[in-house]
Amino acid sequence: MENEDVDQAIAAELRLLDPDVRVSPSLASELLHPDFTEVGRSGRRWDRASILSALPTMAGSTHQGRVQVSGMTGRALAPGVVHLAYATQVEGVRAWRSSVWLRGGDGAWRVLYHQGTPTRACE
Repeated sequence: MENEDVDQAIAAELRLLDPDVRVSPSLASELLHPDFTEVGRSGRRWDRASILSALPTMAGSTHQGRVQVSGMTGRALAPGVVHLAYATQVEGVRAWRSSVWLRGGDGAWRVLYHQGTPTRACE
């Protein structure tokens, strides 16, 4: 079950990085927990409403500037709770990423917390 949870959380994270989802607040909202918070690569703190409003215009929201993902790993912290860590590059900007995903009572995975940390190289 732990591997299945990790696989499902990874699939949800990759879906959230898909440009077609990023430009659609209705699709993106399906993947965000009601209490979602993010500390972005810039250091800005986002809540659910503010990220849904900004996401369509952020880097990685077009097919030309698609987010490149590498080294994604996941770990089940508890049943229905998964931590993901990975590196991204979009438009030449690199960051380490960390997300905590929760499986809801409806079986859907939603991200509760996300953090981006700038880096010069993703090794």
